Amino acid sequence: MPDLISIEEARRRVLAEVRPLAAEEVPLDRALGRVLAAEIVSTVDVPPFDASAMDGFAVADTSGGELRLAGESRAGHPSRVRVEKGTAVAISTGAAIPEGSAAVVPVERTTLSDGSVRVEAVRKDANIRRAGEDVLKGARVMRPGTELDPAAIGVLAGVGVRAPRCARRPRVALAATGDELVDPGSELGPGRIWSSNPLALAGQTAWAGAEVVHTQTVRDDPGATRAALGRALSDADVVCVSGGVSVGEHDHVKGALEELGVKERFWGVALQPGKPTWFGVAERPVGSLAERAEGAVLVFGLPGNPVSAMVTFHLFARPALRALQGADPLPRTASAVLDEPMRRNPRRDQAVRCSLTAEDDGWHARSTGPQGSHVMTSMLGADALAIVPRGEGDLAAGERVRIEFLDRRV
Repeated sequence: MPDLISIEEARRRVLAEVRPLAAEEVPLDRALGRVLAAEIVSTVDVPPFDASAMDGFAVADTSGGELRLAGESRAGHPSRVRVEKGTAVAISTGAAIPEGSAAVVPVERTTLSDGSVRVEAVRKDANIRRAGEDVLKGARVMRPGTELDPAAIGVLAGVGVRAPRCARRPRVALAATGDELVDPGSELGPGRIWSSNPLALAGQTAWAGAEVVHTQTVRDDPGATRAALGRALSDADVVCVSGGVSVGEHDHVKGALEELGVKERFWGVALQPGKPTWFGVAERPVGSLAERAEGAVLVFGLPGNPVSAMVTFHLFARPALRALQGADPLPRTASAVLDEPMRRNPRRDQAVRCSLTAEDDGWHARSTGPQGSHVMTSMLGADALAIVPRGEGDLAAGERVRIEFLDRRV
């Protein structure tokens, strides 16, 4: 194995190969989680007219007194009556303010009698929402790269957007290698284990905004490995294969990728877990479903141990998937106080799965338990990865460490 590179250098090499995907119009009711590919400029004022913030009475004179009831303005049914001094118009929340109105008096500050209403004094413009108070016509509402969360969907609807232009979702092909792997629930034969990587990585893929186009389990055989990876390259923007990237006699992934023309960009990261991570690029095969896209197919060879696969996907594949969509590729980071000592690896940085609590002095981190790369339960309840820098000895409790937040979307 060549010299190991840092996490930062590995990410730099990955992101250097990314070319954003093309845009497509997405109906707003299916746009949650998508990434905007074009600027949104409002073509209207929001609200589009002066509107009442309260159920009450629109008045022309704010000094209060007994007023003749001249009409009503309901939501969706504006009053045609102008408010004059000595009169009031009943109004509901969200209804258009009648001409001549100086304020709206809330209904709880009024007394209604036959044909008239007594209102208390209010300040001018009280309880009136002015046109454009939220968004002005011509204002930039959202930039490209914005991830559409529920609030963003609501804002787009409010400015009349039916189908925003969003980046196409990256297509991801997943493969897991190993003669020992069987589907969950199948009978376990001697030396067999239930396969968890494809399902866990598919979940991470979805949380990164991408879609899985197919998943394969591959035998530890050179021909089978080459055939499976050839299929994966034919219709994906990103290929992730777990296992088979180390130096064992039955590790065939690197050789198969080389035969398929995939160009290595790195192999080996100074990381625990995740040392044998491999990354390369391939030209899009002629006639493939992905041929029309720009840029190369990105190929990640992830370690086979389940924790290593999830950690390296988060550190390297997830940034690529987000960058393909034009989103900020890097995870949120912060510093956290260690609530327990953490032993350092002399030669590799460690990605320690940890739970977080918020205290007066900021985030506090504690490991989720045993951190072996085979201990999948260490991912349960993990809020972040604590990046423990290589070196001798321990980081003591009370020291600060950099953390990278993990996706916890549902």
